[in-house]
Amino acid sequence: MNPTEMTAVELVAAYGAKELSPVEATNAVVDRIEEVDGEINAFCLVDRESALEQARASEARWQEGTPIGLLDGVPTSIKDIFLTKGWPTLRGSKAIDPDQPWEVDAPVTARLRADGMVFVGKNTTPELAWKGVTDSPLTGITRNPVDPRTTAGGSSGGAAAAVAGGMGPVSVGTDAGGSIRIPASFCGIVGFKPTHGRVPMFPASPFGPLAHAGPMTRTVEDAALLMDILSLPDHRDPTSLAPPRLTFRGEFNREVTGLPVAYSKTLGYVEVDEEVGRICDEVVARIDAAGMPVTAADPGFEDPLEAFELMWAASAATLLRTMPGARETVDPALGEVWDRGEEVGAVEFLQGRALAAALGITMGAFHEQHNVLITPTMPITAFEAGHDVPPGSGLKSWPQWTQFTYPFNMTQQPAISIPVGTTSAGLPVGLQIVGPRHSDDLVLAVARFVEWLIAS
Repeated sequence: MNPTEMTAVELVAAYGAKELSPVEATNAVVDRIEEVDGEINAFCLVDRESALEQARASEARWQEGTPIGLLDGVPTSIKDIFLTKGWPTLRGSKAIDPDQPWEVDAPVTARLRADGMVFVGKNTTPELAWKGVTDSPLTGITRNPVDPRTTAGGSSGGAAAAVAGGMGPVSVGTDAGGSIRIPASFCGIVGFKPTHGRVPMFPASPFGPLAHAGPMTRTVEDAALLMDILSLPDHRDPTSLAPPRLTFRGEFNREVTGLPVAYSKTLGYVEVDEEVGRICDEVVARIDAAGMPVTAADPGFEDPLEAFELMWAASAATLLRTMPGARETVDPALGEVWDRGEEVGAVEFLQGRALAAALGITMGAFHEQHNVLITPTMPITAFEAGHDVPPGSGLKSWPQWTQFTYPFNMTQQPAISIPVGTTSAGLPVGLQIVGPRHSDDLVLAVARFVEWLIAS
């Protein structure tokens, strides 16, 4: 068995059967990083010595029959947005001093550590996770393992590239406009943005009510287990939700046939690549034929791009003005967003929040008729690496090509991207499943149904 090709669930089963040890799995993953990451650039930090120390402790627990968590001993990486005790968290920025005490774990990191998972390193991110591709003045360009000529997406592109490239079965990303789902779609993995507050965050994201954290995995089952680890509240996040009443691992495989769902190929305003649209159409037809009745229906809102970009710019400016030296080192395109954000007034920002609330009400009414909404995750496939927008597109900003993702940050709903096929060029296509707020278990269950359908 090759540990770099195994899911987290498969690794745990192998540990329990004494067919594989956490030390063997960790060594295999770090060897894989050393083999391929020079081209991909999914990691900004790798620490074999620390990883093996953690793996040996896990191995001893498994030998004694006393694992401490659901995924004890499973190698994982951490997006370099989450504070990690003992490692610097530079967030892709030259303006953050690495030479300072790093003594605090973010809630995500603390939960993974308490579960016994093995940290192999930290994943690349664009500066302050600000855009839909992953490159920064600090760490350079992150590429797609499927085709290294193309972008991995972003801002959790390093995490997605690590999982897709066999450099660990799971990771955790952040998503304030699509940053989990964009790279999941581009790299052909599962990426889940849960309900806002379901996974606590600290420090608070500068992108505030738009910001979520969630699993990036190869299977829906692994995502469900990670959600059980990550979903406990943390007092450092005043928006964190109460503990779930049921386990996600107990609910993800439940029966969902017979539930009526909606499919919106364009949300009423998105121009979708013809091949992407055809692949999604074919999968949705199979969903309908398999017993989950599908109705073609748009949610009924116009593109909220202007309000989203306003909120995004104001949030970025709020953070950047607190960072000494940022003006001299910042990604030039982020600097332009910063300038725009400085011009946003409080009334204008609150008007954007009001539009987001109106979107949430619209979607709430929509879900009274449709359990979930299915869309393409992205209207395009991965494009040439090193660009913020597809070359030759005439687009000016990354939200202009991510129209399926950011509206559901504004509404704070759970949304997942799962791989459903590849184009003639071999590039992955993702399908997005969106549910009402607090229906994270339902979204995972529908995703598992579609995953099973694709594999059958």
